[in-house]
Formats: sequence, structure tokens, C-alpha cells
Amino acid sequence: MTEHNTSTHDAQLAPVQPVQSQFSSDLAEFERSGKKEKPAFMLNRSEFKLLGIAGVGFFLDAYDLFVINPVATMLQYRLYGGKSLPSNLEGFIKAGANIGSVIGQFLFGYLADSYGRKAIYGKELMLILLATILTMTTPTGTLSPNNSLIYLGMFRILLGVGVGGDYPMSASITSDRANLRKRGTMLAYIFSNQGWGSLLGSLITIIVLAIYRHVIEDEGEISKVDGVWRIVVGVSLIPGFATLYQRLTLPESVRFKASQKLTNATSEAEEGDAIAALKRAQEAEEIQSANPASMPNVSKASVESNSSSATVTDAQEAPSSQAYFKEWRHAKILIGTCVCWFLLDIAYVSIPRQIGCVLLIAQNSFYGINLNQNVVLQQIGYDGKSGTAWERIFKISTGNIIITALGFVPGYWVSVFTIEVMGRKWIQIQGFLLAALFLGVLAGKFESLSTAGFIVCFAFLQFFFNWGANTTAYCYPAEVFPTRFRATAHGMSAACGKLGAIISALAFNTLSKSIGTPAILWSFTLLLPEVKGRDPDLIYAEEMREARLTAAGQGKAQ
Repeated sequence: MTEHNTSTHDAQLAPVQPVQSQFSSDLAEFERSGKKEKPAFMLNRSEFKLLGIAGVGFFLDAYDLFVINPVATMLQYRLYGGKSLPSNLEGFIKAGANIGSVIGQFLFGYLADSYGRKAIYGKELMLILLATILTMTTPTGTLSPNNSLIYLGMFRILLGVGVGGDYPMSASITSDRANLRKRGTMLAYIFSNQGWGSLLGSLITIIVLAIYRHVIEDEGEISKVDGVWRIVVGVSLIPGFATLYQRLTLPESVRFKASQKLTNATSEAEEGDAIAALKRAQEAEEIQSANPASMPNVSKASVESNSSSATVTDAQEAPSSQAYFKEWRHAKILIGTCVCWFLLDIAYVSIPRQIGCVLLIAQNSFYGINLNQNVVLQQIGYDGKSGTAWERIFKISTGNIIITALGFVPGYWVSVFTIEVMGRKWIQIQGFLLAALFLGVLAGKFESLSTAGFIVCFAFLQFFFNWGANTTAYCYPAEVFPTRFRATAHGMSAACGKLGAIISALAFNTLSKSIGTPAILWSFTLLLPEVKGRDPDLIYAEEMREARLTAAGQGKAQ
């Protein structure tokens, strides 16, 4: 199927039931104003509100990943007298959230497609809030040190289920509501909250440590770090509770309702009506995006006006995701999104073991740096190996800020500004290739690089990682699949990425063999189409029409 065929079919179906004059007037005004469209990264009030509602999950994801490192250091002094945590338990509390995320991504992705976004959205945030509170209740004073870490790790798994569930939920919620011209930008904005979560996590840790400095350092009450880490973890409850009500009361999107009509269509006439509803849903979203106050009821009215001629029977079962992904044309795209995300979080350069640790950190740029950052901190002089207990913890937290600022946040924002200009496919390929280049420099010159040289290479590595595959791996499954299967596919893709992160976190000290190459990474991207301006629902509608016509032709031949 070509884009020309899709547009031709759309044009043939365009004459549908007349819509109220207010809708037509506003649509005409919107089309005229389109000649003077603002850049895609300029948000209006409704888009900014959606960003706040959906972005908090990724903020909490990154916040949690960053604070667990200083928290683990504080627990060394609280539970083990400054000695290192048992390696197996340290790996458990650090990887626990990722383990739970795999469960949450699969589970909430399936539930969102099966029961609707409205029925599920907000439940994942409730899990995050509950798990955070339970984490703060870790009874370090009554349980043994090892049991305290087990207690903490168990509730971090629960926390991960909620964080993982936010991936497919917020991606689907955002993609369902964004118009095509700004869809990638909105998703990139949502994902960029990881950068702010990382930065704020380090800042909060430094602020709370500064407040406790007199008690810990001057009075020597090192046990007070127990209060520091609980406050740092508890701060994440503020944005969570601030957006919980909005999530629980967010209505079902017009596009999701229209896609349900399409997947349940039993005739060509109903199919045509459903396609018209999808097109009008998109038009309504664009009008409301341009002027949210002008026509608050247009979306509902336009879809309902179309639904009167399309009767959906409860007995008609909608196509399942298994049937959809059995077709190779769909399966290869899912393979592309899953494998790219998985390999993204796994080191892929075969190098000597002493250099391997650094590159494992570097390639697994988000999860590796966050979970296993000691080598990087050592290279920039912020590993906290000397000084008092307070000075060591403070220095590690300061190093975290430096790591975040070294290309991490800037990379996210360049993606926001360029994703609708360059397209997703090119950003992903160039991100993989340039990250491989700087990894090669780090591998070949690790022993001889100066501190300044290491910082420069590491900054560029992070920059092209985030202005590249880290962002597009999130955006792709939210844009390339139809609404009916979007959350399931996104959950599966994200879960593959988390599996890669778990492998990196648990096998960090021993994994030194390559499991791929830069060529493998970007070649899997070639399985993915460019999704800039692409409407997967209309493409799916065309596929359904072609399948219906083929079946009808075969029936007549028999």
C-alpha cells in the first residue's frame, strides 16, 4: 500500500454526513491559519496541560533511578558502618524497579488496549505512590541490614510495575490526542521529562544533605542519613499526587473511540463511516489544538453525528493483537521497535574487560550511568573515595549533576526541536552511528585520555544518545501502530528495552563480550518506516478494506 492509495481512498470517503456549520467554520479558519503555523515545539495551553499530566511518569522514572545511587551510599553508613553493600543485594535494589517495569509494561499495555485508556489511566500512578510510601517505611532500625535491603527491594519491584505501566499508558494517551503535525514533538516533550527527573533528583539530594550537614558532620550522628534518604525519596510524592486526579478523570480520546468503531466494523459502509469518524476526530483535535476554547463540544458532536449510521454489535469481536501481528508486514515493524530498544540498553562493543566496564556504562547511557556510574564518577573525580561520610555522599551527588548536564538534558531538547524536521528514522540512525563513534574513542583511548578529553567524549556520547535512539525508540511504537494495538505494542517494545537494562545492571561486572555491532543496531531501524505525518489508523483502515475486497473476490470465484 502506498501513501497515494491511502490519500485517494481518504478523498473518496470524504463526503460524509454534513457537520454543523460551527465545525465547518472553525475548520476553515484553522486551515487558513495553517499557512502561518507556529513551530511544532510551541505548545498551547491544552498541550501544555497534557504534557504536565503525562510527563510526570517519566519524571518519576528518572528521579527514582538517580536517587537510588546516593540512597544506596547512605544505606552503607546506616546499615553497614560505611562498608559496601553486599553485591547481590545491591544489584537487587538497583535492578528491582526495572524487573517490575517489565511486568508493568506488558500488563498495562494490554489492559489499555483491551479496556480503554480511561478505565486504566491513573492506576499506574497509584501504584507508584503506594510503592514510594512503602519504600519510605523500610524499618532499618528493627530489621537486620540484609533484611532491610530485601524489604526495600521488594517494594522497588512494585514501584517498577507502576513506572513500567506509565510507558505504554502515557505514550498512548499522548499519541491519541496529538495532531499529526505535532505528535512526535509532544512525545519527545513527554520523554524529555527523564532529563528533568535526573537533574532534580540530584539537586534535591544535595539540598537535603546541606540541611543535615551540621548534624551529620559536626555532631557525628551519621545515622541521620536515614532521614535524608527518606526525605529524598518522599519528595517524588509531590508531583505524583498533584497529577493523580487529572489522570483518573481524563476522558477517553475521540480517536480511541473512533478506532473502536473501525475495528468492530462489519461492513464496508460501517468501515467508511468509521474512517470518516477518524478523519473528523483528527480535524477536531487540530482545531482544539489551535484554539481550545472555540469549540469544546465539537469532537463529541462530530463523532456522534457519524455514529448514528454505524451500528456496532456487541457480539462482534474486535481483531486481536495476535491476529494483527501474525502478518509479516506488521510483525517486522514490531521486531524493529523491540530489538532496537533492547539493543539500545546493551553494550555492543567487544573490548578488554578493564575498558568494557566503562563502555557498558556508556552505551547503556540512561540505565547504565544511573545504575552503575562509579567508573564515570571516578574518571571525573567525583567518586567519593575520600573525605568524611558526608563529604563522600555530597561529592557523589554533585557528580550526578555533572553527568546529567554532560549532554544528557541538551540531547533531549534538541530532539524536541528537530524531530518534526528531520524525522524519526534519520535521528535514530545518526544517533546510533555517532554514539558508536564516541564509544570507539573511549575504548581506544581510555588509558591515555585526560580528564578533559574523557568529559568531552562522554558529553558527546550522551548528547547523541539522547538526540538519537533513546528518544526515537520511545516515539516509534507510539506512532507507527494503529490506536487499537498501540499500547500493547508500546508495552512490548518498552519491556524489551527494560530486559536489556536488567541484563546490563545484573551482569555489569562480568559482561565483556559483544552481543552486537553498530551495524546491527541501525540496520534494525531499516525495518521501521518513517512516521512523520503518518496516520497508522487510516493505513490500517485501508488494509482492512483491501482484505475485505480480497475475501469478497475469493467468495465470488468459488
